[in-house]
Amino acid sequence: MNQLVLMALAATLGTWLITALGAATVVFFKSPNPKAMNLMLGFASGVMIAASFWSLLAPAIEQANETSKIPAYLVATAGFLCGALFMWGSDKIVTFQRARVDEKINRIFMLILSITLHNIPEGLAVGVAFGSLQNGNHTAEGLMGAITIAVGIGLQNFPEGAAVSVPLRREGYSRKRSFLLGQASGIVEPVAGVIGACLVVYVEAVLPYALSFAAGAMILVAVHELIPECQRNQAAQPYTATMGIISGFALMMLLDVMLG
Repeated sequence: MNQLVLMALAATLGTWLITALGAATVVFFKSPNPKAMNLMLGFASGVMIAASFWSLLAPAIEQANETSKIPAYLVATAGFLCGALFMWGSDKIVTFQRARVDEKINRIFMLILSITLHNIPEGLAVGVAFGSLQNGNHTAEGLMGAITIAVGIGLQNFPEGAAVSVPLRREGYSRKRSFLLGQASGIVEPVAGVIGACLVVYVEAVLPYALSFAAGAMILVAVHELIPECQRNQAAQPYTATMGIISGFALMMLLDVMLG
């Protein structure tokens, strides 16, 4: 069991590293370019919307069908609505403090929190994959399946790291600070991975709720925050942000479907 926990830790440290590599793309922006920023924000929106279904809701429904006595559609809907309501409540709390802090803190807080929430169930998923190897699944095929899950989630984390660091850069943060905050959104994955491997029996029961919860949080932020933000110059550049959204969605869908 200890060996499986260490394997889960190593795998999720790898997914965190790829998040950091994605966040490091912000160093290429010496000064914010409005057109490039709108394109990247649109891309981040597309990534988040696609990940909400392909990486979160679809696996949540599949897990619920296998492990839950409650109908899968109720599990996914309940988790999704709770995630959206959680982010809405967080927004209200931050908004309440607007008189004392800069308004941009609200957008930054919601963005980082949503990506962080998204990474928690992903880390749990990797941990569960490796932890389940103890239950008669410790075969070459089972191990390859767990590694495939970790690789798939890691590749998806690359654009997600950029989805945090680029908007922070747009808000005026330095490249160094944008990178540090961007990669920090993935630090929860190794923690969640170890928990998932240690408590795999219990995590399997709550994982569908956690996945759909993160999906609700991400959809709310993408629709309420990122998409309006990337459409600032829509009159002058009517399709720049839209093409970014389409590209981000297509890339994330491609990775999820290709990697299973």
